[in-house]
Amino acid sequence: MPAITPQPVVLTGRHVRLEPLTRDHLDDLFAAGGKDEEVWRWQGGPAPQTPEELAEKLESVLGDDGYVPFAVIHLASGRAVGWTTYLDIDAEHERLEIGWTWYGRAYWRSAVNSETKLLLLTHAFEDLGMGRVQLKTDHMNLRSQAAIARLGATREGVLRRHRLRPDGTWRDSVYFSLLADEWPAAKERLAARL
Repeated sequence: MPAITPQPVVLTGRHVRLEPLTRDHLDDLFAAGGKDEEVWRWQGGPAPQTPEELAEKLESVLGDDGYVPFAVIHLASGRAVGWTTYLDIDAEHERLEIGWTWYGRAYWRSAVNSETKLLLLTHAFEDLGMGRVQLKTDHMNLRSQAAIARLGATREGVLRRHRLRPDGTWRDSVYFSLLADEWPAAKERLAARL
C-alpha cells in the first residue's frame, strides 16, 4: 500500500494535543515564547517582540502548501505552547520531515517534546505508511541534536553551508532519520520515557 500524504488532523496524548495550527493560537503562542531570544535562537530570525511579529512567522507557516502545521496544546493548561510541522512530504517515496518546531522554554525537557514526537512519528509510520522520517537542526544547536538522538534517530550527516542565517553567517544542518523498521523499538523506548 502506498504512503498517504498527511492532512490536518488532531492527535491526542496524555500530555499534549496536536491540532491544526491557526491564527486563533497566536495569543497563547506569544505568551509561551514571544520575546524569548533563547526560544528563537535557532529558528531563523530574532525573537518576535510583538504578537504582530509572531503573526508574520505564523503566516509563513500557514501560507506554505508544503507544510502540515500543528499547534502543540498543553493539556493541563489548555494553552498552545508551541508549534511543529510535517514538511518535505513525498508520499511516493514514503518520506517526510518533522521540523519547524518550537516550544516555550517552560516546556523544554518536559513530556511535551517527547509526546509530540511520539504522536507525530506514530501517525507518520502507522497511519500514513511512511518508510522514513527525517529531522534536522543547526549544527550549533546541541540541545536539539541531543533531543533528536534521544528519540532513537540515527545521525546521518551534515550538509555544510546549508542555509544563510539572518545574521549573515552560514548554518550547517545536521540530519537525522528514523526508518519504519526501526520505529517499533524507538516507539517502545519513547513511550517508556513518558
